[in-house]
Amino acid sequence: MQRRQGRVNAGLLLLLYQISQVGLQNIPSVTLAVLILNVFFFLNPMRPLHEACISVKEAFYRQNWQRLLLSPVHHVDDWHLYYNMVSMLWKGITLERKLGSMWFAYIIAVFSVLTGIVYVLLEFMLVKILNDPSYEMSCAVGFSGVLFALKVLNNHYNPGRVSSVLGLQISSKYACWVELVAIHFIAPRTSFAGHLAGILVGLMYTMGPLKKIMKACAGGFSSFADPDRPRNDYSGYSDFGGATYNNERRPYGFWFPPEQHSEEEMRRQRLRRFWRQ
Repeated sequence: MQRRQGRVNAGLLLLLYQISQVGLQNIPSVTLAVLILNVFFFLNPMRPLHEACISVKEAFYRQNWQRLLLSPVHHVDDWHLYYNMVSMLWKGITLERKLGSMWFAYIIAVFSVLTGIVYVLLEFMLVKILNDPSYEMSCAVGFSGVLFALKVLNNHYNPGRVSSVLGLQISSKYACWVELVAIHFIAPRTSFAGHLAGILVGLMYTMGPLKKIMKACAGGFSSFADPDRPRNDYSGYSDFGGATYNNERRPYGFWFPPEQHSEEEMRRQRLRRFWRQ
């Protein structure tokens, strides 16, 4: 494990500020653990980036499968970490409260490995289709593939929402595809195949057999709650340009919708008001 050279990491400081603005008490446990884990490995990387990234050459030909675990939690620089973890922050708050901490942790673990596998398969297909061996060397690192998979889940569980992507109002159904293309043009060095792998993994969960397979594998563990059980829905966040809730635009930062009382609590309040009359 190598410690990074001591320098001011503006992205890391801004990330800590964002977390403090949300409040630790408002961040679910698994989401907070993912943030801490990624920050820890950014400050104390287990391997240099060229030994942690995932590629066809390293994973397929050299059978260096440990990179499937290393690549998602290593980042190129502090801004790479910042943008990924801020995205993880709001996605985690939304999804973990909806699915439950145990199931959400299960999803993070499975998606982290599976996005790497799908990425290697996509790059391998490009090598064969384009007859270009350079794709064997293309090496990816970072948590963004998992984040694209989580975005597909978030859109699935919150249909009909509108996301703001670079100032454009896009239906959440298509937002991940628009972001896939937009990010590639804005930052060409980002891994298009890595982001696409995340979307495909998310679709495998929402439209394919992945969720059923995961439920079957977790069937013997009582600690895993049913992911389809209704829970409080904390929706209304968008990736770019703030959040909306009940058509009310919030210009920046994180905002939580007011606490929703259960039907039983509302009935009790009505009864109390009746007896006071």
